Amino acid sequence: MQITDVLLAPGDGAFFYDDQEAIRSGATQDGFIYVGAPITPGFKSIRIPASSLSIGLILADETVVWGDMMNVQYSGAGGRDPLFDTIQISDLTSRVVAPRLFEVDASRFRKSCTTVFEPVDHLRLPLAVEYGVSQALLRAAAHLQRKTMAEIICAEFDLPLPTCSVPIYCQSGDAREINVDKMILKAVDVLPHGLINSRQKFGVGGRTFMEFVKWVAARTREIGRPGYQPVLHFDVYGWIGQEIGLDPQRIADFICRVAESVPGFTVNVESPADYGSTKAQIENYAEIVSILDNRGSSARIVVDERCNTLEDIRLFAEAKAAHLVQIKTPDVGSLDDTARAVLICKQNQVGAYVGGSCTETDLSAQASVHISVATQADMMLAKPGMGVDEAFSIVGNEQNRLLAILNRRATKNVR
Repeated sequence: MQITDVLLAPGDGAFFYDDQEAIRSGATQDGFIYVGAPITPGFKSIRIPASSLSIGLILADETVVWGDMMNVQYSGAGGRDPLFDTIQISDLTSRVVAPRLFEVDASRFRKSCTTVFEPVDHLRLPLAVEYGVSQALLRAAAHLQRKTMAEIICAEFDLPLPTCSVPIYCQSGDAREINVDKMILKAVDVLPHGLINSRQKFGVGGRTFMEFVKWVAARTREIGRPGYQPVLHFDVYGWIGQEIGLDPQRIADFICRVAESVPGFTVNVESPADYGSTKAQIENYAEIVSILDNRGSSARIVVDERCNTLEDIRLFAEAKAAHLVQIKTPDVGSLDDTARAVLICKQNQVGAYVGGSCTETDLSAQASVHISVATQADMMLAKPGMGVDEAFSIVGNEQNRLLAILNRRATKNVR
């Protein structure tokens, strides 16, 4: 039994937890804070610093491997787990998870996850716990087998070793114009997110949003290097449905106009509307997708809210209720499930986007890179934080290091 002890260390996420319902209901910003009373249970204010909890597994050779637990920025919204509570999560991990860890063969990643993540009193463990512990277990297996985390995933899922990089998607936060310029200068594959999360940012009838889309395309042509043609990806947090209504035909008409305003670009629209439940989301998103496909539009629908767990992702993929599924890693839970989610999307000819949240950490971001590259996802999020530079370097550099190792392995095998 290679795990001899367990360490827990409280930490910080790279951004803030935000009460999405309060923001959607009209809370105004005063500098960096939001003014008003919170609505979502657990929030004492609308914006609070993100917390995390690190778990360290001490192996028999005294090596310590780590994983980080946290929830996403908009915790408690769209069917997600509630706000992260470090004290409660620490207590549960010590009482329930740690004893299970001492019993597993840490060199076998997926089997260890199955054992450690057994339900408690018929209830699934908090997804943040699964997420952080699975990172540590994946690092343990990699250490014990002297492989990269990606190679462990490839071996356990019977996948070929990858040779291609995965496109990286950056998010702007509220510093839209400055961060768009940074993304363009760094030739980011997919940009800019935009954080269109309020009526003010979306505008009456979507006019403010439409102008922003056209500005991003124009700015790309203005300062981008010759031949640079990124995918334009905008997260509108349900505001198309909020502003113009939930009729799929009207939403598809609007999205078509957005795509037609920037000819030559592929446009991803994430979370165009929130229909209140997973079932309703699947039915209506499938109709929007069908309308856009029949029109031959270059626009693609991306699902986020109401598509959280592996089973949710399976339902959306099988129903073709999105062109691209965000596999939001802290909401999915175990990294084993994240890898399975990518493969399910591929089996159903639906795009797989390994996302996550600005509230994550460097360790969780690096582990996500290995899953993304091993499964050859369609794109992955630059994370953590809301700044472009740090997240892009953490994810991009980890990917480049990983591919250099895998290339060396392939070259040695050929010889």
